[in-house]
Amino acid sequence: MDGHGAAHAGGGGANGATFRGGAGVDHAANGFDPRTLLREFDYGTVTAENGRTVRSWEIHALDREIEVAPGVRFPAWTFNGSIPGPTLRATAGDLMRVRFVNDSEHPHTMHFHGIHPADMDGVPMVGRGIISPGEEFTYTFDAEPFGVHLYHCHVGPLAEHIARGMYGTFIVDPPGGRPEADEMIMVQHGFNTTFDGLGNQLYAVNGIPFVYMNDPIQVRRGGLVRIYLVNILEYDPINSFHLHGNFFDYYPTGTRLEPSEFTDTVIQAQGQRGICEIRFPYTGKYMFHAHKTEFADLGWMGFFDVVDGETT
Repeated sequence: MDGHGAAHAGGGGANGATFRGGAGVDHAANGFDPRTLLREFDYGTVTAENGRTVRSWEIHALDREIEVAPGVRFPAWTFNGSIPGPTLRATAGDLMRVRFVNDSEHPHTMHFHGIHPADMDGVPMVGRGIISPGEEFTYTFDAEPFGVHLYHCHVGPLAEHIARGMYGTFIVDPPGGRPEADEMIMVQHGFNTTFDGLGNQLYAVNGIPFVYMNDPIQVRRGGLVRIYLVNILEYDPINSFHLHGNFFDYYPTGTRLEPSEFTDTVIQAQGQRGICEIRFPYTGKYMFHAHKTEFADLGWMGFFDVVDGETT
């Protein structure tokens, strides 16, 4: 593959870019499927202490080779073997306990965006600090504030640990919840397959480039669709999400219950996130992608397939 990934994208064709010949990757061999991750939320093991809900998870750092494009294998560092890691979910006021086990050959931590004590921040030289290979630590903190947040490794060189795949999302629901919707998570990221730290050769949401081009996301016409949108792209200053043929309400960070704007395009810097709420009035296929042509042509694009009746 050359420095721009052109050997694996069909770039320049009148119909737009995708993997040549409609080829894909082996999700089973990778050990995760972005089509499943899209709507997969992990509520943890639920117990109660003194009348309070406690949610517990066990997360393992794992080194794993992942096929990120047909024939292109990437030596990833992961949480629980997938890129992104599992989407943890709680309700405001819950107590969260995350047992982190480092089964990687490299030192790691888990740093959670949110409000918590300093010794639970998952950064070197504070609290437990770095978790060395073979060691473990349990991060314990309150689920606050409500909204959509992310977690990632915070060991230096930080850019490499993130670019290798050490990130995921956690969602804190407001006390009264949100209106019922078809909910999904989209984590925007890239792959620096040359490991030169100068840019990415592939871009994606939820692990694999072009996955939602080959398998469009089916949604119901008129139904509320809620996207938890996160940007953890390394080596590029910004990312974006653009929806064709429709507009959506946008809630930055999800920490307010009123949208900030009604739009079809949002821009996020690294670490920024928000909630997009959409209703599709018409059936048909509607493209979504980064409104940065390079990112879209190298993997960050897909389709919604809007249908009447129940989705499959």
